Amino acid sequence: MGIDEGESWPSCSTRRPRRSTATYQEALRPFPGLDLIPPTWLHLTMQGIGFLDDLSDDRVAELDRAIRQKLAQTPTPVVTFHRPVVRPEAIYLPALPSEPVAAVRNAVRAVIGDVLGPDSVELAPEHVQGYRPHVSIAYSNTAQPAEPIAAALAQVEAAPVKVALHQVALLEFHRDNRMYEWTRSEQVRIGY
Repeated sequence: MGIDEGESWPSCSTRRPRRSTATYQEALRPFPGLDLIPPTWLHLTMQGIGFLDDLSDDRVAELDRAIRQKLAQTPTPVVTFHRPVVRPEAIYLPALPSEPVAAVRNAVRAVIGDVLGPDSVELAPEHVQGYRPHVSIAYSNTAQPAEPIAAALAQVEAAPVKVALHQVALLEFHRDNRMYEWTRSEQVRIGY
């Protein structure tokens, strides 16, 4: 199990994202080889922190305190979710613009570096530039053509959903059932 920092979909400022996600997932149901992610497990991943086995309780508490302090000084990101993107490994809703979410992520990365040391920050700096915040709505468990899936999603009528991300969750999670599931979630408020 690891500990991660992400935005839990149900903690968003509105229930509209869940309805939008359900509409897109309904269009995906006919396709074998897709694992639709239940509403409980929808999330926007921001930054891995590490494995709990490698961190003492004191270090986890120190990270928690420092992340809370840093995010209290970080603007609340406002993003829009609209059309899904189909990739070989997943179908996801991008969070646009990405910069406000990236600012939250960068704040957390800075705290991890300060508390655990720069070598403990997952991903090299050059990979940080390629960060694309998103909420996966389905994982692919088999190779299949993307075109029919993209065509089915293009037929869905769904309005863009604007969301203020008021908090992130420090998650203790696993991926034993072909999706991420968490066993612990500590909410951390974003914004001043």
